[in-house]
Amino acid sequence: MLVDSHCHLDFPDFAEDFDAVIARAEAAGVGRMVSISTRLKDFEGVRAVAGRDARIYCSVGIHPHNVEEEPDVPAAEIVARTHDDKVVGIGETGLDFFYDHSPRDLQRRSFRNHIAAARETGLPLIVHTRAADEDTVAIMRDEMGKGAFRGLIHCFSTGRALAEAAIDMGFYISLSGILTFKKAEDLRETVRALPLERLLVETDAPYLAPVPHRGKRNEPAFVAQTAACLAELKGISPADVARLTTANFFDLFTKVPRPEAAA
Repeated sequence: MLVDSHCHLDFPDFAEDFDAVIARAEAAGVGRMVSISTRLKDFEGVRAVAGRDARIYCSVGIHPHNVEEEPDVPAAEIVARTHDDKVVGIGETGLDFFYDHSPRDLQRRSFRNHIAAARETGLPLIVHTRAADEDTVAIMRDEMGKGAFRGLIHCFSTGRALAEAAIDMGFYISLSGILTFKKAEDLRETVRALPLERLLVETDAPYLAPVPHRGKRNEPAFVAQTAACLAELKGISPADVARLTTANFFDLFTKVPRPEAAA
């Protein structure tokens, strides 16, 4: 079984053929999907999508792009939405200094509030970071000093220093279709050196479709191409990558029942 640890199934891109998308995911061996929240005001839609299929779960949080729309949301407001069997993670949250769609001070405060929610609930933190590696690591280390929390760096596409710092803090690294891109050799070289026991796979659908689907709408079924690329990099079989990354997913997302427990 494969797991798509990060997708956005509530987005309008999937409105017209949602059932077909899920059927294709099943055919590709994708047994769990986590649909990720990007705005609190849209959370009910994210939760509704998770309710449409037993294999779909969701998170609650505010993307760094959107924190100016929902500034200074306290941790308690995030925590209040986690008392639901389908809500299994906090985020996505973090820092994006590449686009700077929201002021950086608001991004930093929101990131810390999400960390506080993750710490309180024990749910994994889903971290988005772009052009902000040093600040991301600094905030995570500072917050770790206030009490441990768990999580992952989603859609990892940056340098080895961030990955190693995150892993040193007990975090996981989630790989997207970027791993398959022709110009991503530096990323592939970094991933070759990362421990398999800390890796997950994702799509970030509808974005970042892997080769050979690049340029098309991404969907959970396509996580199989990213997993196949990871298998090639590590010199192991796609079946072993599926087994290992899925085990890592359940070790991190402990609120999601394992298949034997759900049967």
